[in-house]
Amino acid sequence: MQTQQCPVFQLVSYVLILSQLVYFSYADVGTAAQYSPPYLPTACYGDDQTQFPSSNLFAAAGDGIWDNGASCGRQYLVRCISASQPGTCVEDQTIQVKIVDYAPTAQSPPSTQSTTIVLSETAFGSKSLTWRPAYSR
Repeated sequence: MQTQQCPVFQLVSYVLILSQLVYFSYADVGTAAQYSPPYLPTACYGDDQTQFPSSNLFAAAGDGIWDNGASCGRQYLVRCISASQPGTCVEDQTIQVKIVDYAPTAQSPPSTQSTTIVLSETAFGSKSLTWRPAYSR
């Protein structure tokens, strides 16, 4: 006795399997600022010193990416695509930062208000002074 397989079931199965193999990311253009110590306490992890990556490449999320705190711990790839000062943007260099704080409530104020992301001194210094990043999570 032969059983017929439903083509719709096969198609759905293939789509489900394929969706597990594909990694989706999102990218957008935003603005960046920097902030200086003290960094503790943070909105994400309080006074826990272990929240900071050993590379010191971390950031505070602005309103655009804060997502009611869901951005805590997210890793963002950030690169400079333009700067207000010509020649200060390091092209084709990307850094990865971890979100550890919420910019509007950070212990130290950012160098510019209402930016997409506020980078630690180390993260910001690895790029340039004033620049606009493309970020993805």
